[in-house]
Amino acid sequence: MKDDDAASPSTTSSSTPAAPPRRHGLVASFAFAFAGVAYLLRTQRNARIHVAAAAAACLVATWLRIARIEWAILVLTIACVLILEGLNTALEAVVDLASPQIHPLAKIAKDVTAGMVLIAAIAAVIVGLLILGPPLWGWLAG
Repeated sequence: MKDDDAASPSTTSSSTPAAPPRRHGLVASFAFAFAGVAYLLRTQRNARIHVAAAAAACLVATWLRIARIEWAILVLTIACVLILEGLNTALEAVVDLASPQIHPLAKIAKDVTAGMVLIAAIAAVIVGLLILGPPLWGWLAG
């Protein structure tokens, strides 16, 4: 068989080239990303709880006038928790799509990602206590 014959539509129906993937502009890419964040906050109670806790921590940090490096650590920690919450939500959607029936492997995937969010949330509380605790305690002690 010649190379020309391999690309010919008459040889097999699977040899027809696929349409190129649709490309989106920068603005559309940002719109999709914001839609994902909006979906997360609209549908996931735990994400809303994380955002409320993050906002409270940021208010306390502002009031305590923490240093820039402490802000960097706090913001990065908050971002990690929210990122993991989003990945957990995405994975749950993909698992539900791939395995609509109850399956032990689907349960493992969902449980492990939920566990990773829990670990991140516990770490975030610890970071918050380490950064905000001492100056808050100093203020409370007078």
